[in-house]
Amino acid sequence: MESNDKKTCLHACHVALGAQMMPFGGFDMPIEYSGLDAEHRAVRESVGVFDVSHMGEVRISGKDALRFVNHIFCNDIESISDGQILYGMMLYPDGGTVDDLLVYRVAEDDYFLVFNASNIDKDIAWMHSCAEAYDVKIEDQCDIYGEIAVQGPDSERTLREVLGIEAADLAFYTFKSLGGNPEVIVSRTGYTGEDGFEIYAAPADIVSMWEKLMAAGVTPCGLGCRDTLRFEAGLPLYGDELAADISPVEAALGMFVKLDKPEFIGREAIARQKEQGVSRKIVGLEIEGQATARHGFEVLDTDDNVIGSVTTGYNSITLGKNLAMAMVDIAHAALGTQLKVRIRRRVVPETKIKKRFYTPNYKK
Repeated sequence: MESNDKKTCLHACHVALGAQMMPFGGFDMPIEYSGLDAEHRAVRESVGVFDVSHMGEVRISGKDALRFVNHIFCNDIESISDGQILYGMMLYPDGGTVDDLLVYRVAEDDYFLVFNASNIDKDIAWMHSCAEAYDVKIEDQCDIYGEIAVQGPDSERTLREVLGIEAADLAFYTFKSLGGNPEVIVSRTGYTGEDGFEIYAAPADIVSMWEKLMAAGVTPCGLGCRDTLRFEAGLPLYGDELAADISPVEAALGMFVKLDKPEFIGREAIARQKEQGVSRKIVGLEIEGQATARHGFEVLDTDDNVIGSVTTGYNSITLGKNLAMAMVDIAHAALGTQLKVRIRRRVVPETKIKKRFYTPNYKK
């Protein structure tokens, strides 16, 4: 029976390469090609390319665009200039997370927003529900753009030699337009903990770029290693480390919430959390043995009381350690705290460590 999942512009390319396909965020996406370890190491050691055309894109423009984006976004758009990018979240009034996203500042009255595939309909509806008092145009651009992410220490050279795109002038979290309709956008961003670029272009142009990268021998990478890479770098995944009932403060991402802004949705709730503290927090764990702690597995204190649960867990390919992120009671969140995790029927010792396991290699 044929799947109802959407297909990206590169779907036929993935099938032709023999990729293992699975539903993700409402799309039929490649999980791996040559194998998780090989793809992961390609990004850490050289270069790999991902199809991320499933991501959501919206353009917000108009007289009140700056004021509106600052209203729905917890980071401060006024702190950056045209051509720069900010990471942050849209929040509910109670401080829970609508989604995490990137905001590209094209001009004072023009912004390009990129957000999670699984939240596209919800996010766009949320933006419209918040826009009544603002003179803005909210344009859904999901169908006019495809997107690839070229990631790894050799990514800059790959863009120049294979795609003819000079990107040495781009600092981390900046972007430029190469023209076109829709305009081609190249940004020095990624979700892997390595230097890299994300390219937004018309679907036909994305297919052409992908084919050039394949002909040049660049490793195609699936969403499987995208998750292991982001996990090692301590980056959150919506639905695991962020959610409608998880605030940025609880997710240890409070640095992306700017309370010196006079107003944004969720400000009062986050200000309260920062002043009074929170009852739980996302932490990193190093676990004894090789059994992997999966999402939802119980975290215990030394007296075997349940004090939290795992959000993501892997045997780290880069570091050779058994690691996890978990949401735990704040009383057990200090560095070095001895804890346990219940892996199926076994209770395994673990130690609370920093959430970022791998030091990212970004080009500043």
